[in-house]
Amino acid sequence: MTSLETARELLAEFPVVDGHNDLPWALREQVRYDLGARDIAADQSAHLHTDLPRLRAGGVGAQYWSVYVRSDLPDAVPATLEQIDCVTRLVERHPDTLRLALTAADLEAARREGRIASLMGAEGGHSIANSLGTLRGLYALGVRYMTLTHNDNVDWADSATDEPRAGGLTAFGREVVREMNRLGMLVDLSHVAATTMRDALDAAEAPVIFSHSSSRAVCDHPRNIPDDVLERLPANGGMAMVTFVPKFVLQAAVDWTAAADENMRAHGLHHLDTSPEAMKIHRAFEERHPRPVATVATVADHLDHMREVAGVDHLGIGGDYDGTAFTPEGLGDVSGYPNLIAELLERGWSRSDLAKLTWQNAVRVLDAAESAARDLQAQRPASHATIESLDG
Repeated sequence: MTSLETARELLAEFPVVDGHNDLPWALREQVRYDLGARDIAADQSAHLHTDLPRLRAGGVGAQYWSVYVRSDLPDAVPATLEQIDCVTRLVERHPDTLRLALTAADLEAARREGRIASLMGAEGGHSIANSLGTLRGLYALGVRYMTLTHNDNVDWADSATDEPRAGGLTAFGREVVREMNRLGMLVDLSHVAATTMRDALDAAEAPVIFSHSSSRAVCDHPRNIPDDVLERLPANGGMAMVTFVPKFVLQAAVDWTAAADENMRAHGLHHLDTSPEAMKIHRAFEERHPRPVATVATVADHLDHMREVAGVDHLGIGGDYDGTAFTPEGLGDVSGYPNLIAELLERGWSRSDLAKLTWQNAVRVLDAAESAARDLQAQRPASHATIESLDG
């Protein structure tokens, strides 16, 4: 049996729990949530990284759908609600394939049923508009993690890709973490500054996650995780889900992307824009300046290092499909996960190691967050603190 055949066999038993997929935002941008116009039951490879046939081919058993909205939107909260509505309608539209999941038990039930568990993660604290009541509202609607920042700072937390302002978390930021722990909502530290990572770990009373981040020691990008933070995951019980985005995993791609982003800004476009006009400009830039290509091996290098530092019990996968313009060779869409598992098999990862990476760690972390929440709810009521009361 080839390594790829072995990978597919393993994924049939222990499918991938992927920490981050931006399909809902892509559906907003491309068809304004007209799910019939981008029916993911059919092949959408001309438009998207994601559809149901390719999720099946990739061995995906659970997906955290990102209910991301851009941090520069004036109405982030209603836009986030639209994203939640999109996920809910996707699940309702495809009940034979997708199953809404709110708990670790739901993940296991979906696996038994042969359906893909669908969870939601809010990407950026701007989605709560400095309101713990809004945070609780998102949880009630099914959101099971929140990334504390996106690319820009929020009033109470520093982002990895903005100028430091809070020095990590403010007092209100620490209260957000405490309230997320009390709810059972996972604290996601992708996108945040290293100071914010450390402050969040100091404040955390439950496991944290990195829904889509790689190793800073392997690729020096501020979006990645420093080793001293990875070293703290065993004590916290959390996990880091490696991402596939070339500009976060390949140093040459980091440098190329900086130049490409500047080219986008010179054309008056946002550097994250994936509209046809933006992609045309990207392609023209790439013709003039060939893009460095990451590979499956590039991603595996990150996992090898992260395993050495944090341990195999604290790793997962968060591809960031439909949230990136470019993907590694061999990981071009959601059907590519078996290629990564095959690469790791060839590097000596055991079946039990890979079962943890793909499925077991993510289920354990969500279950631990639920258990911590039950204990914390018995100890304290919902917080009604405000940013004004704590941060002045």
